[in-house]
Amino acid sequence: MRRLILPICLLLGACMPGASSDVTTRAATLAQTSMPPIKVFAVARPTPPARSNRDIARDFLDLSLQLESGRELKVLSRFEGPISVRVIGTPPPTLQPDLGRLLHRLRSEAGINISQVTNANANITIEAVPRAEIRRHLPQAACFVVPNISRLSQYRSAKRSRQTNWSTLTRRTKIAIFVPSDAAPQEVRDCLHEELAQAIGPLNDLYRLPDSVFNDDNVHTVLTGFDMLILRAYYAPELHSGMSRADVAARLPGILARLNPHGEHIAPRPVSATPRAWIRAIQTALGPGAGPGQRRSAAQAALRIAETSGWTDQRRGFSHYALGRLTQNSDPDYAQNQFAAADAYFRRSPGTALHRAHTAAQLAAYAIAHGRGDVALNLVTPQLAVAEQHENAALLASLMMLRAEALELTGRIAEARIVRLDSLGWARYGYGADWAVRAKLREVAALNPLKGING
Repeated sequence: MRRLILPICLLLGACMPGASSDVTTRAATLAQTSMPPIKVFAVARPTPPARSNRDIARDFLDLSLQLESGRELKVLSRFEGPISVRVIGTPPPTLQPDLGRLLHRLRSEAGINISQVTNANANITIEAVPRAEIRRHLPQAACFVVPNISRLSQYRSAKRSRQTNWSTLTRRTKIAIFVPSDAAPQEVRDCLHEELAQAIGPLNDLYRLPDSVFNDDNVHTVLTGFDMLILRAYYAPELHSGMSRADVAARLPGILARLNPHGEHIAPRPVSATPRAWIRAIQTALGPGAGPGQRRSAAQAALRIAETSGWTDQRRGFSHYALGRLTQNSDPDYAQNQFAAADAYFRRSPGTALHRAHTAAQLAAYAIAHGRGDVALNLVTPQLAVAEQHENAALLASLMMLRAEALELTGRIAEARIVRLDSLGWARYGYGADWAVRAKLREVAALNPLKGING
């Protein structure tokens, strides 16, 4: 589901619908190496949500009582009591440490009583299987989550039955998550964050959310401060399985006032709904199955809808961004204008620091290709801390590689060598296999006109 190129690849729709539009998905190992040791993020630094509790209540209801397909859920469903998690299959070496950190965050930040066990009657089973096995069941998914089963071998016979239908749940007791065993460490971690969050909490994704993993644009790859607040509210004692939307809505103001008192003093920001036509256009543009012409036409259609809707938030920026990605090979100057427009909209929208970091990588690549190392340095350098705070190793490695090329263009050869070497540990986590890391290095180096001149 993700091509390993520049950072927008992480945005190309890992949570696309599969055979059933009501399946919650996220779109589609460490060997001996001569490269530096793999680097990992040890401490989470989420940013608390900076929005009105009235807006958060609206988002909570749409996330929790609706499916990705748009189908309304009659009641809230969740686990009642302690939640147990086990891992089976062939997990890669990084899965267990990443899962341990995630469970610790869910306990400490969301207040959820969740722990890992080894017995077969765990509430949640995480099965690590080859990507080919996942795609045999859902070709468009890199990972997915299903209720009322515990192994992938059970899915084929159960997937068209009421057993795996989220809309029939009134209380969650058993859920399976299927993640790739042979993907890059970051992709496996991203799957853990999104699918475990949806296994225990909201099932929907909303493109209007700028600071959440509950968004099909996949900008955010680990649970944010907003997400943890949503999960904490989801398991507030005032709520329980089987409550209607009206019942939940009546209790939310008091819950959020208690959990997020700062949000009581922030003015609400009205936001329009995201039309299904725009969602379909984005999915066609960035998902699998369409040809280059279809993708570009779909991206242009998404931008027209965004313009007609009068959007000025990150959805407008993302529309420009997607069109830039799809035209940068055929018309780099046009794509550059789209990236600049995207950055302008991101700059004016709250909660979009990570969006701007992705955009900076595209703008810097263009500057390097035109020999403007100083411009690229100004674009990239401030975004390194953003990528690190948001625990995006692939983006961080790409930004560092771009910075190394920009340093070479400005004559700082020794410094460039150090930065490039330092990027490799992050690249091993973000891109996985050594060949993928080397391919990324070659791709970024090829932007440098000095290297082109020298062959």
